[in-house]
Amino acid sequence: MTLEDVLAAPRDEGVVELIVRRPRPEERELVEEAELDAEVGLVGDCWLERGRSRGRPASPEAQVTLMSSRVARLVAGGDDHERWALAGDQLYVDLDLSEEALPPGTRLALGTAVLEVTPAPHTGCAKFTARFGSDATRLVNGKEHRGLRLRGINARVVEPGRVRRGDAVRVLRGE
Repeated sequence: MTLEDVLAAPRDEGVVELIVRRPRPEERELVEEAELDAEVGLVGDCWLERGRSRGRPASPEAQVTLMSSRVARLVAGGDDHERWALAGDQLYVDLDLSEEALPPGTRLALGTAVLEVTPAPHTGCAKFTARFGSDATRLVNGKEHRGLRLRGINARVVEPGRVRRGDAVRVLRGE
């Protein structure tokens, strides 16, 4: 996998390759399907509780995170889904996540749910560096690639529903 492969991701319709639930900090569960809820995000995930434990409300702008499966494959060195899950995202999709393709406010249909891309930036942190190395963090956070959103995107649930591995991810343009 190369950056050129990442740039060749589909723009209008992709696929959900991996769903990860984080029941507690530092824990990951790879699941075949999940419920997306407008209040709690991915049901069974610690997003809401993690915000509360830090003494502030969880940001609705970062309710659900999506990462390109192509980028996950690149930084993780292959198709080991357990390794992908270390990135800390909930949904890994084969879709172009760039700002050009998905400006804030863009809606994505996944299974029976709909997400809306938020403007909140999603960047690699110290944990990402510890898990994938400084070269991977420089790649996903580098100014020259910022608009590509290689680290992924933040979204919020606007229509609750279920999503399964293998479901299509459709960009809703003017629908």
